[in-house]
Amino acid sequence: MSSSENFTFQTEAAQILELMAHSVYSNREIFLRELISNASDALDKLRFEAIENQALLSDDAELSIALDVDTEGRTLTISDNGIGMSREELIENIGTIAKSGTKEFINKIKAQKEASGLSADLIGQFGVGFYSAFMVADKVELLTRRAGESQAFRWSATGGEGYSIEESERASQGTTITLTLKPVNEDDGLRDFTSEWVLRDIVKKYSDFVSYPVKLEVEREEAKLNADGEAEDGGDTIKVKKLETLNSMKALWTKSKSEVEADEYTAFYKQTFHDWTDPLETIAFKAEGTFNYQALLFLPTKAPSTLFHAEHKIGVKLYVKRVFIMEDSKELVPEYLRFLRGVVDAEDLNLNISREILQQDRQVQAIRKRVVKKVLDALKSLKNNDEEKYNSFWREFGTVLKEGIYHDGDQRDTLLGLLKAESTASPDALVSLAEYKDRMKEGQEAIYYMTGASRIAIESSPHLESFLDKGYEVLFLTDPVDEVWLQMVPEFEELKLVNVSRGEVSLSDDQEKEKEELDAKAETFGSLLEKLKETLDEDIKEVRLSSRLTKSAACLVVDQNDISPQMEQLMQAMGQDVPKSKRILEVNPNHPILEKLQAKFDADQADATIGDYAKLLHGQALLAEGGKLDNPAAFSALVSDLMTRALS
Repeated sequence: MSSSENFTFQTEAAQILELMAHSVYSNREIFLRELISNASDALDKLRFEAIENQALLSDDAELSIALDVDTEGRTLTISDNGIGMSREELIENIGTIAKSGTKEFINKIKAQKEASGLSADLIGQFGVGFYSAFMVADKVELLTRRAGESQAFRWSATGGEGYSIEESERASQGTTITLTLKPVNEDDGLRDFTSEWVLRDIVKKYSDFVSYPVKLEVEREEAKLNADGEAEDGGDTIKVKKLETLNSMKALWTKSKSEVEADEYTAFYKQTFHDWTDPLETIAFKAEGTFNYQALLFLPTKAPSTLFHAEHKIGVKLYVKRVFIMEDSKELVPEYLRFLRGVVDAEDLNLNISREILQQDRQVQAIRKRVVKKVLDALKSLKNNDEEKYNSFWREFGTVLKEGIYHDGDQRDTLLGLLKAESTASPDALVSLAEYKDRMKEGQEAIYYMTGASRIAIESSPHLESFLDKGYEVLFLTDPVDEVWLQMVPEFEELKLVNVSRGEVSLSDDQEKEKEELDAKAETFGSLLEKLKETLDEDIKEVRLSSRLTKSAACLVVDQNDISPQMEQLMQAMGQDVPKSKRILEVNPNHPILEKLQAKFDADQADATIGDYAKLLHGQALLAEGGKLDNPAAFSALVSDLMTRALS
């Protein structure tokens, strides 16, 4: 062929090229990732074919990818010394959009896969990714020579309806792609792709772990050497050009854990995830079978300030064959593991046309399930073998992990086993549900807990009085999420979870006798309780005698099926309109205040101060549990008025 031959793109090329260039990819710089990935695949194919034909590999030629720029001419060139293409392959693979040739290649070599030691599950040398070049280029030229052949071919197109092919020359096998770049326009994502630092940034981000070196010729100013080959202080300098490798090629996740030193993992973690602290734990594993993938995951030591912000991103990066695909892999990691950082690299993960992950894909679900299991197993091992380290983790990330108890029914039992909480047993220690169960008092039939804004608020609550007197341990659950997951978990290992501030609670060894005594006292105080209820009707649903109070005069109790004040606050914070929930006022039948109120009531049932004391009891109970008064000024005035009368 002495002259150029013109061809027309198949499959309505003009419309599809327009789609490739403007709609498929989320940002334009991805074109370089695609072209480097194609070059890497071409090098893999060459190595594979060389198993049967060693002559395809040159003894002195390093398999590599080269970038070259012409700042004045506004061109960027990507070259490889891989398998290259024949004229027929050019027409078939490049002329037909979205046809990569990978399927044909796999069928051809599938029988040899086990013997080769190389994966045949390649993305494909050319395909849709090649056309991403038209996002940044007005013209694309491709020069290629098939390994084992002497004739090279030049392909060129401007993104219109057709392309041309002509015979050409190339000194060695491989492919060279030259892009005539569009004008720089940062607002439109068109960076200066002839800039060394822009190229370094893109390669570092997307192609740092590609198996082959990605090289760029750079210009540096160095000291001029004298006759002895030494640089003199303050001497002349000259400009020299040298090739520098832009990518590290150090994909630690491809190695077994025994091959990697702990400090290598730490350095990788700090560099990749920009954390100044060492990781708390490293989790590395491989999965082989119907589809292969590898993962290198880290548990951080400290929680980031954005952990509970909407803009927080999951720190697990997705790679396909060491090529960066996605940073915020929500499909691979559930929200309650959003503190996790690391890398998942899948060899043959199904991606859509722009290499974005397919959320409902069977492979994605399998990877997600395995990642969750591995992380929870690691946490279980940490909890069992290094309590101090696990407690440190829990104080940083326990609140997030508890979200999974509500959202992940499959892992609920495992997550309950990992749960830790403060309790009345110690001011500093954390206790698990299993540990609580092991040290329960003889005859105890439930696990007792209380929710609240803080440990201090719960510790001062009158609800604990009878539990403390009888030596029962009570867990303190102080995170808003506790109100949510507790609705889903009525028991742990056949023991009921009982909120000490909800419903009726009795710790008496003889509950029948206790009930008879309360009933008898209820007859004595019955009319007074009705008066208190009448006065406080807007705020409470019932006034009753308490079996849980030993020192305080009164406390507020949530009825068994009502929502708690903490849940009300949580729902309001989420923007939900929550109707006011009335609680039960329990009064201590053995407290002197109730006896004096009864005497006052017996003397004059119309005494207005009885209503004032009712309001005082209610406000006192609200403050004792750390709640807020609806009208603090009115309550303060009431206290002052009653004090004045008492002191008169």
